[in-house]
Amino acid sequence: MMGFWQPVSNVRDYVSQNPPGVTFFLCLLTLALSFIYLSSYSYTHTLPNPDTAKDWNHFLSSLSQLQLCVGANASSSELVSPFPSPLIDRDTSINSTKTPSVTNLRLKVPLAVTTNSDGGSLKDLSVHTVLRASQLHLGGNETVNITLEVLSGNDTYTCLTISAPTHLLPMSLLPPQCPASENKISPIHAEANKQLPTESQTCYSLHSKNDPTLTVMLTQEEQTVAVRHLLEVSVCLLGVCLILCLAASLTHSLTRRHHWNGLDLQNEPLIDT
Repeated sequence: MMGFWQPVSNVRDYVSQNPPGVTFFLCLLTLALSFIYLSSYSYTHTLPNPDTAKDWNHFLSSLSQLQLCVGANASSSELVSPFPSPLIDRDTSINSTKTPSVTNLRLKVPLAVTTNSDGGSLKDLSVHTVLRASQLHLGGNETVNITLEVLSGNDTYTCLTISAPTHLLPMSLLPPQCPASENKISPIHAEANKQLPTESQTCYSLHSKNDPTLTVMLTQEEQTVAVRHLLEVSVCLLGVCLILCLAASLTHSLTRRHHWNGLDLQNEPLIDT
């Protein structure tokens, strides 16, 4: 019986006669090897947390998609009241459980400001705008107050003062606190504009830069769990591949065995009764 088992020949015949089965086997093997590579990469590298839907990089990227334009009839004398100066100041409405707490932040963020005006100067510039949470891809329709103050001698970072409901803001990793400004700059009011500005309008474009220090990463324990799960799935897939290989190596052996048994029955001498 064992003389009929020829694994190499059986697998070769199976490959030539069953292309769909071979394709399925190669897909499983490729998937298993990919999971092994991912587990190795995850073990040696720190990965961002996929469960964190919003961080400051996400917030600044959404903000940079907007263009802030000053009204055609507005001038620099149209000022707004500045925000509170503390880094974090949470105020909850009195005698109301439905109104969420509001957080005021004054942060130094990697955000550059440019203008479309040739004569426009960014020195001692402060722009204030009021946005909806949906405009920043934060969900909801709450109001978000933002003031951007260009830092003197720095075209990479901007001082961001923001006032918004606490649940909208990413509080896990905060950018550094913005230094107190020596010059009291009165902010100019601007509005988000998605249309092409007119020649009389002064608009400010925002350009964010991804800062790895503001990305929420997986903890060591979470990475260990992820690596273990990837390895477990890889082992299961490799086990299925091994079973398929054994099945392919035995298929033609069993076929030959039944074939030879049939020949033996046909070659038995007939006995006259």
